[in-house]
Amino acid sequence: MIALDTQILVYSQRGDSEWHEPALRCVRTVAEGDAPWAIAWPSIHEFLSTVTHRRIYAPPTPLADALAQVEFWMQSPTLRILGEGRDHWERLKQSAVEGKLAGPIFHDARIAAICQANGVRELWTADRDFSRFPSLRVRNPLVGGGA
Repeated sequence: MIALDTQILVYSQRGDSEWHEPALRCVRTVAEGDAPWAIAWPSIHEFLSTVTHRRIYAPPTPLADALAQVEFWMQSPTLRILGEGRDHWERLKQSAVEGKLAGPIFHDARIAAICQANGVRELWTADRDFSRFPSLRVRNPLVGGGA
């Protein structure tokens, strides 16, 4: 299963992003395919926070449009929304040790742990910080040939 991280989601929704077209292709590839794909709840939260933020986008995405976008993704019959499970603490702790984490990177560690616990084989992201988690395969589909 492939999971999509926040940047891919944001760029696919924001037509003013230089990465809009390749990100939109990535989302369409998984959403319109037959294989299960995933988004972790923290990535949905971060998507909403980012696209509606006035200091990040001028103008920001209206809340109603951002919420509608998430609901549109949720209509994909192959989408799995991923959250923390019983073993989350152990996986998060392992990621923290592996990546020698401190500070805000724990947000990415949370997503990595959720993905690993839910059988994600690859996380599509433009965030290089995920390379700190060697037990999670990551790929930036926006460069080097796309999705």
